[in-house]
Amino acid sequence: MLLLNGDQVREALPVAEAHRVVAEVMRRYSAGDVVQPVRTVLGSGLDASLFAAMPCHVAGESDAGYGMKAVLHAPGNSARGLPTHVGMVVVFDPETAQPLALINGAAVTALRTAAASAVATEALAAPDAGDLALIGAGTQARSHLLALRDIRPLRRVRLWNRGHARAEEFVAWARAEADVGVELTSTPADALRGADLVCTTVDTAEPVVRAADLADGVHVNAVGSSVPGKRELDSGAVASCSVFVDSREGALRESSEIAAPVEEGLVPADRPLPEIGEVLLGKHPGRTSPAERTLYKSLGMAAQDVASGFAVVRAARRLGIGTEADFTC
Repeated sequence: MLLLNGDQVREALPVAEAHRVVAEVMRRYSAGDVVQPVRTVLGSGLDASLFAAMPCHVAGESDAGYGMKAVLHAPGNSARGLPTHVGMVVVFDPETAQPLALINGAAVTALRTAAASAVATEALAAPDAGDLALIGAGTQARSHLLALRDIRPLRRVRLWNRGHARAEEFVAWARAEADVGVELTSTPADALRGADLVCTTVDTAEPVVRAADLADGVHVNAVGSSVPGKRELDSGAVASCSVFVDSREGALRESSEIAAPVEEGLVPADRPLPEIGEVLLGKHPGRTSPAERTLYKSLGMAAQDVASGFAVVRAARRLGIGTEADFTC
């Protein structure tokens, strides 16, 4: 069994390859080639931590087989300068059922989540969109900037974050590591004003994005609030957008951003929720007008983690990286 840490994951799965792998598995999911239950999530009740188990099977000629992600969401890690999502991805040999690899889950999560947003942006955003607003300055904000920079020429990037020190760290990192200049703003509305691309990456129960903040024609990737009770966009903002999801089943079961506008009577309960995979397969047209606001509500799927895990193993073997561990009986 191969053991792979975060740096090795990032070496084996560059941004462009993560984009390709995630786009393909989103197609497979919407085509019915993935078996994936809605994730099991539990909390101890003693703190805000949450543990999730996400098994699945992906069918296909490559990056396919059984696997799972086990992840622990530890909000307190933000203050420690550590990833808030800590876990592992395990993939199994499709022929022998032996464990192929144990992979750093935080690195996979950061790469595949940003890759999925890039896929959604490519499918849904206006062709000339390039004025980006980032809400949040953590790991996902960094990975999203790298992913979107690769698919769109960014004319302008504005950032809002609750903590000023962390926002300044982000600006310095973006300049040094991504060669992107980032403007700091004092409110979410200031960051969002006139933006035609938005990525929200904050873990919050109090929405920070309102309908009045969003420009006509904007595309929004909402990724920070991935469990019931958490919302980045208020109901009016969600109601003002055409909403797309990674998994319809998961969104209906787990997303308060999807449920709240229905509960408040702003949208009908049978509102369409097309999947990004359906857009990629040509089963849904995606954006239909220049002024349309589009929202990709990302919850993440085990299939994205598992397909990425197989891709990481394939590349790691080729590159000769990772640590072999004997896991036989």
